[in-house]
Amino acid sequence: MKRALILAPVLLAGCSLGPQHPTSDVALPPPTAPAVIAPVAGAAQTIVPGAAVRADWWRDFGSPALDALVDRALKANNDLATADASLRQAQEQARATAGGALPQLDASFQSQRLKTSETLANPLPDPSQYLYSLHTAQLSVSYSPDLFGQGRSKLRSARAASEVAANRLAAAHNTVVSNLVNAVIQQASLAAQIDAAQTSIATNRDVLGLLRTRQQLGDIGAADVAAQQTLLATAEGALPPLMRQRDHQSSQISILVGAAPGTALPTLPTLAELSLPATLPVSLPAAIVANRPDVRAAEAQMRGAGADVGTAIAARLPAINLSANVGGEATRIGDLFASGNPFWALIGGVSQPLFHGGALKHQQKAAEAALDGAKAQYRASVLQAFGDVGDALSGLKSDADALDAASRANDAASQNLLFTRRQLALGGVGTLGLLNASSAAAQASSQLVQARAARLSDSVALFQALGGGVIDTAEPRAR
Repeated sequence: MKRALILAPVLLAGCSLGPQHPTSDVALPPPTAPAVIAPVAGAAQTIVPGAAVRADWWRDFGSPALDALVDRALKANNDLATADASLRQAQEQARATAGGALPQLDASFQSQRLKTSETLANPLPDPSQYLYSLHTAQLSVSYSPDLFGQGRSKLRSARAASEVAANRLAAAHNTVVSNLVNAVIQQASLAAQIDAAQTSIATNRDVLGLLRTRQQLGDIGAADVAAQQTLLATAEGALPPLMRQRDHQSSQISILVGAAPGTALPTLPTLAELSLPATLPVSLPAAIVANRPDVRAAEAQMRGAGADVGTAIAARLPAINLSANVGGEATRIGDLFASGNPFWALIGGVSQPLFHGGALKHQQKAAEAALDGAKAQYRASVLQAFGDVGDALSGLKSDADALDAASRANDAASQNLLFTRRQLALGGVGTLGLLNASSAAAQASSQLVQARAARLSDSVALFQALGGGVIDTAEPRAR
């Protein structure tokens, strides 16, 4: 019986209250079937279910200039620096929590000069001495056995918070790279649209010169010239918004690589210099849950919430506090540990909350509600991950159809414009026909550029939706 009483605290110290490994089931969608996306007007892409996403997936776009920009962003991006600092903070807080559960040892030394009254009891052996110095040296040890696992629950919560920070760093890594690659793609698309707009402006100026020559010959009237001037002004008006958008993308690229907007950037790749990834890996649903950083962060947050429930339960149970003091006190430092001067004390106590106005009970219920919320957030993160992958795959398939349609429209509009200009030069068509043909050609050319860029951007979206590959966040970034 006595042995059982001795072992009971030891056995209790090995247990932890609250859910140890909380889970929340989510139905998985069916695996993606293999497919080949092969538009007539562009390169084919093969979808490979079950293939892993490489950590440096952006290299599949085949642009050394893009690779250099990403490498620069990973070293200098401020969002990554912020996430890295948050990770280091969480890791240190977890270590501090672990250290707080160990016995605490403190040393102190105090010297004081005192003068006592003759009417008061003198603590010194010589009662005629009223002015004296007192030196005290002390070593203190304190320890609270983790009887019901409150300390372990706090440590699990702190470590879960560290995992959340690590996964948020991975998510920031994925987001920064994806945003940078998309910004480069959009900048290249806008540059191509600007080139097309400038070509359209130059062509319309040539046509305007031709019409003015015909007007001087009396072949056409002022209305035809005015119509062409309107078409030229319209083409010129389309250029400034494109240049503004291009400059905005350049600013975004500068910010992502940690440079001030307006700073000279290295030569950016053109749309033609960006290769479309020929193979697109699509992870299995279970792998998406395991690898996507925001889902992993939600799962760690759920485990941390479960640990907080255990902490709240343990706060309502008894707690044992042990402490010891040893030291010496004397009027001279050399006599601190002389005979009669050392002192020591052993203190043990147990406390049991009796009445706290229901605060501890409601704190436990609040922790349980937070756990329910963390489970719901985890389920939402998983479903969002599946939705993002589905949207990216759907976008890639529709992009191929859009590219073919835009290519056919561009070819037809270009031929129509060519024939219309020849007819205009021969006097067989009026400026209204040229106006319609030029407008259709400019719109078709812009749509073709955008369709090509969309295939690149949706390829980025798929890599991002799959989690962007697994990176190591155990070691802090170089600072």
